[in-house]
Amino acid sequence: MRQYNFYTYILTNYSKKVLYTGITNDLERRLYEHYFGIDQKESFTSKYKCFYLLWYERYQYVNHAIEREKEIKGWLRSKKIKLIEEENPGWRFLNSDIMEWPPKSNSEF
Repeated sequence: MRQYNFYTYILTNYSKKVLYTGITNDLERRLYEHYFGIDQKESFTSKYKCFYLLWYERYQYVNHAIEREKEIKGWLRSKKIKLIEEENPGWRFLNSDIMEWPPKSNSEF
């Protein structure tokens, strides 16, 4: 099994009304894609403008990240909120911890 960095993450929109859970092997690139709607013009995150990072976990193996994503997606919103607030009680947008924020459209991605 290949070993890399994989991430399970939760995004929200500016008003923090919507939660989206996903996985990626490159969190910075994926945040850029969500922000600019790259290859996802009709997606949930584009429709609801979900590109603000609230929470993430790193995994060594992709199957662990996928399992965690599936687990979280099965939860009620209240349980997702509890998870977010354990690490990020103020619901601070974490994007600038990961990358230049907001990103420039002529980025390397």
